[in-house]
Amino acid sequence: MRVLILSQHFWPETFRINEVAESLMAAGCEVTVLTGQPNYPEGRVFDGYRATALTVETHPAGYQIHRVPLYPRGIGGAKRLVANYLSFLAAASVLGPWSLRGQAFDIVFVYGTSPILQAIAGIVLKQIKRAKLVTWVQDLWPQSLEVTGFVRNPRLLALVATVVRWIYRRHDLLLVQSLAFEPPVRAMAGKTPVEYHPNPGEVAFSSPTGSAPPALALPDGFNVVFAGNFGTVQALETVVEAASVLADHSPDIRIVMIGSGSRGPWLEAEIERRGLRNLMLAGRFPPQAMPGLLDQAAAVLVSLNCGEILSQTVPSKVQAYLAAGRPIIASLDGEGARVVEEAGAGIAVPAEDATALAEGILRIHGLAPAARSAMGESGRRYYEQHFAPEALATKLAARFQLLAAGSRGDRSFNDAKDRHST
Repeated sequence: MRVLILSQHFWPETFRINEVAESLMAAGCEVTVLTGQPNYPEGRVFDGYRATALTVETHPAGYQIHRVPLYPRGIGGAKRLVANYLSFLAAASVLGPWSLRGQAFDIVFVYGTSPILQAIAGIVLKQIKRAKLVTWVQDLWPQSLEVTGFVRNPRLLALVATVVRWIYRRHDLLLVQSLAFEPPVRAMAGKTPVEYHPNPGEVAFSSPTGSAPPALALPDGFNVVFAGNFGTVQALETVVEAASVLADHSPDIRIVMIGSGSRGPWLEAEIERRGLRNLMLAGRFPPQAMPGLLDQAAAVLVSLNCGEILSQTVPSKVQAYLAAGRPIIASLDGEGARVVEEAGAGIAVPAEDATALAEGILRIHGLAPAARSAMGESGRRYYEQHFAPEALATKLAARFQLLAAGSRGDRSFNDAKDRHST
């Protein structure tokens, strides 16, 4: 089974598709990747790469990565971001086939992060390579544009919806990362099958730490760790306000923010302005360092803004937290909250409710260590049952085989949906 992965972002950038590629190889697939020059999240092209280059390299795992030129996203600014997206779309559509000349594929597999427009390059490659086209939908469009405030004009949103329908209906299969994504995607997909395939956990988060010291020793106390992107939808105002509330209650509770993102400078300024000694910015670390950091957490935190589309999303850090075996405090609505509660892995509180978040942290803080440990163990079991990378990759490879053989109607990924409906 020859699989071409199309993703604007790929190794050495840190995205889940990196490990999915290796998991597919372990499941028996021949993998090739078409991507851009790495520049996320800092916005500048990584050392050793050039924005204007068309290159081929070999990943340490043994598969080829074809890289097309793109315009770096830079730091802030909608125009640069649009140029970044469109430059990759154009280069992948025009230069991608040239770079991949002479190679045959059974499946073109698009990692469908925003913007979904990158799937247009997949449509081009489908026609040229005479392959089946599958996109793994990670964000809902045009809803994502509206919820982030990137586009507010109703006519423009309607135009985007028309384009998305056109894209979806030229696929052979659409996979969605959340059960709640199925109805809105199916409503736009026409006759294209839509099936649930969750994001797997990240292998590094569940790997044993061994005897190596952690990349950072957290201070003594009750550390609540937030690991991930500091973006516009992570409800960081709620986290800051909850920290302010907690400062008056329990001096040993500390929220530790591990990661980076566009709102990092705002976080730093807000901590300084409010004099919050219980909110710590720890910096960004590679995935391999995360087990040692999460081992020191008394609990872990995930937060999102309110909004219909966000309530339909399961943030990828939920799987990582489940794998790490730490009690989860989920300040979000919908699917993400459902997973945490169904797993018995922690507690969920309403999104953007700082008082409820502070109370939730206090509730976990007040539990006996054995009770917190039981939550973590329950989450780990749920992870193994639903999100283990190896099992999901095996299912994905089997689905690709069926699709390449001509089957469009198999619903092998909907077992989870059927379990929830019974």
